[in-house]
Amino acid sequence: MSKDFARDIAEMHHYYGFHDRIKNFTPEEWVMLLKFRIKFLEEELQETKDASLLAQYAAEEVVDGIIDLMVVSIGTLDLFGVDIYKAWNRVYVANMSKKVGIKESRPNPLGLPDLIKPETWQAPTHSDNLGHLSKIQKKM
Repeated sequence: MSKDFARDIAEMHHYYGFHDRIKNFTPEEWVMLLKFRIKFLEEELQETKDASLLAQYAAEEVVDGIIDLMVVSIGTLDLFGVDIYKAWNRVYVANMSKKVGIKESRPNPLGLPDLIKPETWQAPTHSDNLGHLSKIQKKM
């Protein structure tokens, strides 16, 4: 076990032969894989939502569901050959340039800090880090 989630997922994919299986995918197969992984994320999210709605809150299932969402998310980027560290750092920098404020379109009943994009905010760019997603960019 490590504290490097991205490396752990990559090792798991290598161990189970995912990378060998996808190395010769056609653009159509990449599209199918992305659609499959998105559906997988939706299923994991629904399971997590269901667990959180139980009368006694199924805390263990909520933790498991959120981790499963991370595994599938990180795993999807890994399978598509995206540099996860580069993407993460770009999103982190962009998020850290936001300011605390109130987002009127998203109710915040707990009064927690809400991050707002200032006028000078710049979205992260990933155009040089699309991995195999670049093969299907125009096919979806």
